Amino acid sequence: MSIRRLPSHLVNRIAAGEVVERPASALKELVENAIDSGATRVAVVLAAGGVERIEVADDGCGMTPDEIALALERHATSKLPDDAIEAVRTLGFRGEALPSIASVARLTIESRPRGAEGWARTVDNGTVERDGPAALPPGTRVVVEGLFARVPARRKFLRSPRSEYASCLDVVRRLAMARPDIAFAVEHDGRRVLAVSAAEGRPARVAALTDRALADNSVAVDLERDGHVLGGVAGLPTFHRGVADHQYLFVNGRPVRDRLLIGAIRGAYAEMMPRDRHAVVALFLDVPASEVDVNVHPAKTEVRFRDPALVRGLIVSGLRRALDAAGHRVAHSAPADIGALWRPEPVAAVASPAFGFDAAPMPAPPPGGTLLREHRTTFLAPPPQARAEASWAPPPERDDFPLGAARGQVNKTYIVAEAQDGLVLVDQHAAHERLVLERMRAALAGGRVASQALLIPEVVELDEPACDRLEARATELAEFGLELERFGARAMLVRATPALLGSGDPSALVTDLADELAAYDEALSLRERLDAVAGTMACHGSVRAGRVLSLAEMNALLREMEATPHSGQCNHGRPTWVKLDFADIEKLFARR
Repeated sequence: MSIRRLPSHLVNRIAAGEVVERPASALKELVENAIDSGATRVAVVLAAGGVERIEVADDGCGMTPDEIALALERHATSKLPDDAIEAVRTLGFRGEALPSIASVARLTIESRPRGAEGWARTVDNGTVERDGPAALPPGTRVVVEGLFARVPARRKFLRSPRSEYASCLDVVRRLAMARPDIAFAVEHDGRRVLAVSAAEGRPARVAALTDRALADNSVAVDLERDGHVLGGVAGLPTFHRGVADHQYLFVNGRPVRDRLLIGAIRGAYAEMMPRDRHAVVALFLDVPASEVDVNVHPAKTEVRFRDPALVRGLIVSGLRRALDAAGHRVAHSAPADIGALWRPEPVAAVASPAFGFDAAPMPAPPPGGTLLREHRTTFLAPPPQARAEASWAPPPERDDFPLGAARGQVNKTYIVAEAQDGLVLVDQHAAHERLVLERMRAALAGGRVASQALLIPEVVELDEPACDRLEARATELAEFGLELERFGARAMLVRATPALLGSGDPSALVTDLADELAAYDEALSLRERLDAVAGTMACHGSVRAGRVLSLAEMNALLREMEATPHSGQCNHGRPTWVKLDFADIEKLFARR
C-alpha cells in the first residue's frame, strides 16, 4: 500500500478522537477558552447531558471576523505569542479544540469585541454553513449541537445523558474552583444547577462547590518550599467520602488528575482514615513554569514534575502540618436525625422503699424462657448499666476544657463528659489508641521507643512465611521497642515489648503484625510501613472497652486528647468523640 497524505477532514476527525472524547471534553475546552479570554462571567447551558447541545457564553475580549475564521483552523492559537511553550500560563494552547469539535458536530461561534460589530460563523461537521453579522453583547458565545450525530461509531460509546451531565458538571466545578474571581452558572435542560458569584474567596468557593459542611470541618493548607507554593483546604480525617471524586487538584491554576498528587494525599492521611475511605481536599500548587511540563497529554489533565520527590514531600508536609494544628477536632457530631433514635416508652411507676412503699418483687421467668416484652412495664426493671463515681473533691468545672469534665462511664466503654455547650461522649478505647500512637511516633522521632524486657521470653508459633516476614523486619520493629528472634522454622521469640504498651498480650501483637506485613508490606513505603506497625502496636496497648475507669483517669484522658494532634479520630479513622448540643437535648424533651 502506497503512502498518501490524509485529507483535512479526516485529519480533523482523528484529532477530535484525541481531544473530544465526550461532551465533557468539548465543554472543558470551551470553558477554558472563556477563562483565557479574560471573562468575569461564564454561563453554560446543556441539553441531554451535552449530547444534544452545549452552549458557553462569556463576557471576555471577543474576536473579530478574521480571528473567528483563524480560530477554526488547526494549530491556530493566540495563547503562544512565541515558541516558549514551557512558559505557557493559559489553560489551552494547542489550537486543536475548535476545529476538532467542528469536525464532529455543528459548531456556531458568535463573538463581538468591545467597540466593534458582532460576527457569527457556523460549521457543520467540517462544512462552513454561515458567515455573517450577529447581534450580541461584548464577548463570545459558542454553541455545539448534535455531537457525534454523523459519527455513529463514536456516539454509540457515549453513556446515558445523566452520566454525561454528571461529567460536564464536574468539569465546570473544577474550573470554577480554580478561578474564584469568575462567576459561573450552569443550566441543564432548563433548570439552574450551579451558580457561584465572583465575590467568594477560595475557601468559600470550594465549600460552595463541594459540601457546605466542609467550611466547618476543614483546615487551611499553606506551605512554601523552594519556590513551590501549596495552598487550599483539607477536610478533617473524619470528614471523608467513599470515593475519591471529592479530591480537587490544581497545578498553576490548571485542574489535573495526577497519580503522584493523589498518592501524596493518601500518604498524608495514612493511619488517620479507614483504608476504604477518601479525604475531601482542594489543593492548589503553584510551581515555576520551568519545573513542570503541562504538554504531556492532549486533554492537558496530566502534568510531569521535574522534581516529583519535592512535590510529594511538600504535599505530605503541608497536609500533616495543617491536620496537626487541628488538634482534637472531629467532624462527627450527633447525627441530625438523632431524635428518631430516642423514643419515650411507657414505664409503670414502681414504688421505692426510700419513699415509704414496698417495691414489687421481680417474678421468675417462665421455664426455659425469659420475661416477655409486654410485661416489662409492670415489673421492676434491672438497674442501668452505668456508673458514676462519688467524689469527695469538687468536680472540675465544665467551662475550663473543650471536651468538658467527666461525669461518669457508660457500659464500661463510653466516657460521659459535660462541656459548656453540650454533652460529650468519648469512646475510651478509640481515644486512647490514638494517644498511644502519637506517643509512639514522638518517641520514634526522638530516636527509639523504649522497650520493656520480658521476665520470661514468650514463644509465638506462626507459619513459616509469617516468621520470614517478621525476621526481615526485625530491625525496624526493634526501633519500636519490640525485640524478636527467630525460634526455629515456625516460631518467633519475643524478648521485649514497647514500654508504652504496658502489660499486654505479646502473642496477639506479633500475630497481628505478621498479618499486617503480609497484607501491606510490599505496597507501602518504609515510612508507611512504620506507621502501620505503630498503629497495630497502639491498638494492642490501649485501654480496652470494658475496663472501669476512675473519674481521675477519665479526666486525664480528656485532657491528653485536647493536647494531642489527630485525637479526634482513632488509628482506623473512626471518630473518638461526639457531642450532643444542649439544644438537641432540649428537642428530645420537647423543650423546643
